[in-house]
Amino acid sequence: MAELVHLEMRGDIAVITIDNPPVNPMSIAVCIGLAARFAEVSADDAVAGIVLTGAGRAFVAGADIREFGKPRPKDAPGLRDVAMQIENCDKPVVAAINGACAGGGLELALGCHYRLAAPNAQIGLPEVKLGLIPGAGGTQRLPRVIGPQSALDVIVKGDLLPAPKAAALGIVEDVIEGDLVAAAVAFAAKAAADGAQLPRSSKRTDLIGGAADEPALFDDYRKSIARRARGFEAPYHAIDLIEASTKLDFDAGMELEKKTAGITVASTQSAAQRYLFFAEREALKIPDVPRDTEVRDIKSAAIIGSGTMGGGIAMCFANAGIPVTVIDMEQGNLDKGLERVEGNYQVSAKRGSMAEADIAVRMGLINGSTDINDAGGADIVIEAVFEDIELKKTIFAQLDAIMGDGAILATNTSALDIDAIAAATKRPEAVIGTHFFSPANVMRLLENVRAAKTGNQAIATAMKLGRTLGKQPVLAGLCPGFIGNRILRVYFGQCDKLMFEGSYPDQIDKAIFDFGFAMGPFGVRDMAGLDIGYQARKAQGGSNERRYILTDKLCDAGRRGMKTGAGYYKYEDGSRTPIPDPEVNAMIDEISKDLGIERRPISDEEIVERIIFPMINEAANIVDEGIALRASDVDVTYVHGYGFPRYRGGLMFYADTVGLDKVLETMQRFETEEDGDAMAPAPLLAKLAKEGGSFTGQ
Repeated sequence: MAELVHLEMRGDIAVITIDNPPVNPMSIAVCIGLAARFAEVSADDAVAGIVLTGAGRAFVAGADIREFGKPRPKDAPGLRDVAMQIENCDKPVVAAINGACAGGGLELALGCHYRLAAPNAQIGLPEVKLGLIPGAGGTQRLPRVIGPQSALDVIVKGDLLPAPKAAALGIVEDVIEGDLVAAAVAFAAKAAADGAQLPRSSKRTDLIGGAADEPALFDDYRKSIARRARGFEAPYHAIDLIEASTKLDFDAGMELEKKTAGITVASTQSAAQRYLFFAEREALKIPDVPRDTEVRDIKSAAIIGSGTMGGGIAMCFANAGIPVTVIDMEQGNLDKGLERVEGNYQVSAKRGSMAEADIAVRMGLINGSTDINDAGGADIVIEAVFEDIELKKTIFAQLDAIMGDGAILATNTSALDIDAIAAATKRPEAVIGTHFFSPANVMRLLENVRAAKTGNQAIATAMKLGRTLGKQPVLAGLCPGFIGNRILRVYFGQCDKLMFEGSYPDQIDKAIFDFGFAMGPFGVRDMAGLDIGYQARKAQGGSNERRYILTDKLCDAGRRGMKTGAGYYKYEDGSRTPIPDPEVNAMIDEISKDLGIERRPISDEEIVERIIFPMINEAANIVDEGIALRASDVDVTYVHGYGFPRYRGGLMFYADTVGLDKVLETMQRFETEEDGDAMAPAPLLAKLAKEGGSFTGQ
């Protein structure tokens, strides 16, 4: 205890410092230490006031989630108890918020009578992002301190606020430049000398008194988050509790919060989101790349290709403050590409997500060129031309001749053989796949792909670069489609089979949407454009593959997706809302007949199993083959790159939730009834199911 919670005296002011590296999480031991220290100084007549702060770069960055679900020592105080103990103290207590103050950290600070913050402090209650609600008074104290409307935004959105914003809301009294603890000591001394009644958060009613008579406030807020919070439970629990703070007395509200916190901690959704929290961090660790591997410092970049993907990647670098040169052989294409980039920034400014002044700054970091030699001085070059391996090999041979020693040569291919691309150079160790997802300036996943001869420096640099660009990097091995698109082929293949066996696009899309994806497969195809690859297939005399039969018929009829007003669905002018089309359903019926398939009713439950379980099966093969380093990397890939619902934890976590024995039994049935070898259970799935194991250690 003494090691985790220090006490020193500055005159008659006690300074209590939490010292639990690296970010002072509120562990059981810290709670015990705080309770003991506050009992000590409260009973000491020589102490006039108290300052509570954190050591290092954090005040308290949250609860120690590694302790969730583990037994607590008997009679050990919890954070709820400590916050109340602090609030009930008869001596002024000032929180000196020196850095990250998140979750339990803010709940602790709300128990203090006053709060001061350093300019770099980040303050908030992000529990909903882990499927939880603030469980130590946050839902009851914060509305009393800043009002229910502001509390809804802080708690339900779960974002951390910079100190000035927290001060503007009234969470902290002031932002202190210079020596924060010294200022807090002076503040506590003055409060003690003044002898004024201490402000206790739990006793305040001035900001919540009228809210109980405004039920529309909470109903309207529920409606406002319906789209972004679809499927998530915790945000709605939080709204209920904030509403309760306006109707119940503090003690009753705390009891309700405690009960709700227990429900969320025990929920599958929270387990899934906590699992992903650790999985995202684990994905950064590459076991066979030493931690002391030299990383190339990326101070400049070049992008080959000015299309949608190339422009989006350039925006990623500009957003991170890294100068980037976009290269295209055609001046007209280059001009259009840079105009598209500026247009994207203009849209962001109109939405309020960036300032108008920032547009010029970011565009100033993006240069255009039609000379590939202008890539020569960059620390990294990323090729982002269309998927033609011969073209890519030609480009990499050119880059090999002009790039400096140590430069990283990356390809944005989504499926092609990077070994073949690397073989076009004399430095295959510097070649790596950096698969950005469209739109590259929005999507968080960066699937870095290791080829046979990719060196450790290229891998370490690409992984670090992903974090610099605000991405979630995952390292994949080389195979057609890598991790994500290899599984995606199974996804789309199963959707097409279901369509010809008895479902229609709108039923399949609805079943997948209800499962938690943002869009169904056919809506996604319409949005992307059905003519991708169509002209190439047509030039080769067409394709007899089942997956292209309907797509090519639709393209032949001019139905190329949302952009033409018709694809799998119809679209009214200016609308992105899909309208089921009987004409398309008639085409599907005709194709089914031609294929000799007798159509039958298919339930939504079967649709989900027929799509998701084969994806799990393919993911198991990918892990078994070492294409993914760990099962959790598959989950991070699918949550961040393919819209798999976060509250389900990813494919592998979901499989563990369902039960591997059920997944295996279903795949064995599919193997017998549906597709033979194509549905053969993965060896790893069969092994783990037989042993009673799991993919993710749940």
